[in-house]
Amino acid sequence: MIFDSHAHYNDDRFNEDRFALLDSMPDKNVGMIMNSCSDICEIPDIIELCKNYDFVYGSVGVHPHEAEHMKQSDIDELIKWSKHDKIKAIGEIGLDYYYDNSPRDLQKKWFANQIELAIDLDMPIVIHDRDAHGDCMDILRAYRGKVRGEFHCYSGSVEMAREVLDMGMYIAFGGSLTFKNAHRPQEVALYVPMDRMLVETDCPYLTPVPYRGMRNDSSYIKYVIEAISRIKNIPVQEVEDITFNNAKRLFDI
Repeated sequence: MIFDSHAHYNDDRFNEDRFALLDSMPDKNVGMIMNSCSDICEIPDIIELCKNYDFVYGSVGVHPHEAEHMKQSDIDELIKWSKHDKIKAIGEIGLDYYYDNSPRDLQKKWFANQIELAIDLDMPIVIHDRDAHGDCMDILRAYRGKVRGEFHCYSGSVEMAREVLDMGMYIAFGGSLTFKNAHRPQEVALYVPMDRMLVETDCPYLTPVPYRGMRNDSSYIKYVIEAISRIKNIPVQEVEDITFNNAKRLFDI
């Protein structure tokens, strides 16, 4: 079975068929899904999905796009919701310098504050890092040995991956691994040891080849797994089994 370690089934693009799609997942070899959070307002919907489906778990956190609107009382909300038994991580949190939807100083402030929250709660973090590798790593270095978690949709270099792994982090691969010019992600996937690797969709985004451009869902994660199988020269079933158990270990399920 497959563990999709990062999805967004609360997204509006699933409004027409959300429940039928999730109902179909066990028959499509998808055994567990981690539904990630981008903003406080999403949490009730994520909790509802977790309640409705035994195989759906969730995280709570504020995405860097929303950092400009974050306030201290939101930390109290995250603490409250983190106590739910299906909530397993703080995320997705981090930095996004590609869109720069929030000022960078606020992104860095709330990234650090949510890392500290995760440390206090003894929970892993789910990191969003887009075009912000230097500042992201600088912040994480301040918490080396205290924080654990994963880089969702990893886009850094092999050299950065080496330090990320030294910090005890996991690295997640998604649809971009299947893209035609995905030379760097493929180099990283070859380098990362199997016991520190996760697979994800980030659905409805980042749909893998051969369905790139369409709405993504967890059934397409098999194409990511097949890509890893080719890169690592190991059986598909072995990739499934190892990444499934890696995600269960990280999220304490």
